[in-house]
Amino acid sequence: MSFLRHVGKHGDRKVAVIFRQVPNEEHMCLVTYTQLLNQNIHDPLMATIESDIGQNSEELADALNRQYTKSGDRILQVLHAEGMLKKIRCQDVIMTPKANTSIRLDELNKILTEMAAGSEATKKLAEADSALGMQDPADVRRREGLIGDQNRPMPSAGTNVVDPNMAMNDDVLARDFMAQAERMELDAKGLIAESKRLMKEAKAMMPKPAKKTTAKKTTRKKTAAK
Repeated sequence: MSFLRHVGKHGDRKVAVIFRQVPNEEHMCLVTYTQLLNQNIHDPLMATIESDIGQNSEELADALNRQYTKSGDRILQVLHAEGMLKKIRCQDVIMTPKANTSIRLDELNKILTEMAAGSEATKKLAEADSALGMQDPADVRRREGLIGDQNRPMPSAGTNVVDPNMAMNDDVLARDFMAQAERMELDAKGLIAESKRLMKEAKAMMPKPAKKTTAKKTTRKKTAAK
């Protein structure tokens, strides 16, 4: 096998990394020294590491908890019961996935954490975008016309294919900004027109003020007594 996960060295001793990070102690890991294991555990453990189950498991412990020793016991439980699990610092473990390749476990953990965070962020962004429902048709058409990791414009029929190494240039960005500005201007005009219409309807619905009535002054004619 050209690439093998979960194996490394602690000093001069070979180890199998059971947990890359101990919960609440991310700078520590849990290992077992493979050369100290008896055949009842060693052979099934190494076979598990090399299997698809072992290589596809994020933590070796997950795979060992489903595989058995030659005596029929779960490997992980036997390692724990016999005190074969050792907690040591991640920075002291050198992972050796290939014969001529090595990396410190703490550095590997940092890389894997950053990759997981990026993947989770991308997933959440996609879910949020999907949850928006209806989208601006112009924006959808614009995105559909872009290809590749750098969102390059898709070449139209009869034109030369865009260089895959070319990033978006100023001309492309300028046209994109202009399209966005035009769309925003149209939206603004629509909002202004709608506000005027609503204002007109609101005024028509308002009750008209009652007219003020002024009391007429009456004068009594005085009659002179004859």
